[in-house]
Amino acid sequence: MVFVIMALVGVMSGIMGALIGLGGGVILVPAMLFLGTSFAFFPELSPQKIVGLSVIMMIFTGLSSTLAYMKVRTVDYKSGLIFFVGSAPGTIIGAFVNKNLDLPSFNLYFGILLVFLSLLLLMRDHLKAVHWFVDNGRKTTFVDKENKQYVYGYPIWFALLLTFFVGFASGLFGIGGGSIIVPAMILLFLFPPHVAVGTSMFMVFLSALVNSVTHISLGNVPWIYTVAVVPGAYIGAQIGAKLNKRLNSEMLVTILRIVLLVLGVRSIYEGILSL
Repeated sequence: MVFVIMALVGVMSGIMGALIGLGGGVILVPAMLFLGTSFAFFPELSPQKIVGLSVIMMIFTGLSSTLAYMKVRTVDYKSGLIFFVGSAPGTIIGAFVNKNLDLPSFNLYFGILLVFLSLLLLMRDHLKAVHWFVDNGRKTTFVDKENKQYVYGYPIWFALLLTFFVGFASGLFGIGGGSIIVPAMILLFLFPPHVAVGTSMFMVFLSALVNSVTHISLGNVPWIYTVAVVPGAYIGAQIGAKLNKRLNSEMLVTILRIVLLVLGVRSIYEGILSL
């Protein structure tokens, strides 16, 4: 029964992660924490073990969805590699900090981060576009399926600094970094949402490879459970990438706002309840 539940969580994590570029960890980690604390399905899994499982899963969700987005040409490979170079050292440091974090603190900090990102996206239409990053960095032009033209860009030094923080959060919380980098790409660098999602998943895949080495060395990966989670997440990522192609840009942003807000509030509630 436990393996069936984990497989279903893996499928949902893969779908939502690939659909809006979060990597899946942002779904898997709070879902596993909730099921573990509320129903005691897997009492042996500490937050560190759940993060380790999430990181291994994201290798496969990242690979699955990247392959799908490559076919529709919504992956900016150069940006993905630049973001990865910045995030890789952060993931290693975050993974080592993670071992000193208890469950209530984990939930509380994680939830605050998600709610903050959700509110930023909610206010996106009321915020003045930050053209400074585009005007002072490498520019790229993209035309979407609705023939809408986007000009986006960023200074490389700032992208490296930002993605170091993203990588740190990824290693600390096991979330893949997509929940931070996608809003940043849309709000700061003016990425078209579809390209932000595709590029994010490419970065998630590369970062998860590095992140996994650290968590494996720390003994944080419960390998027996990967048998259920990984296949489900891989299939879910394929489904999520197909759904992504059918949605317009605003719908993607709306889904992203709702998911981050719901997960953030739930995580804060769990954290406060356990303090």
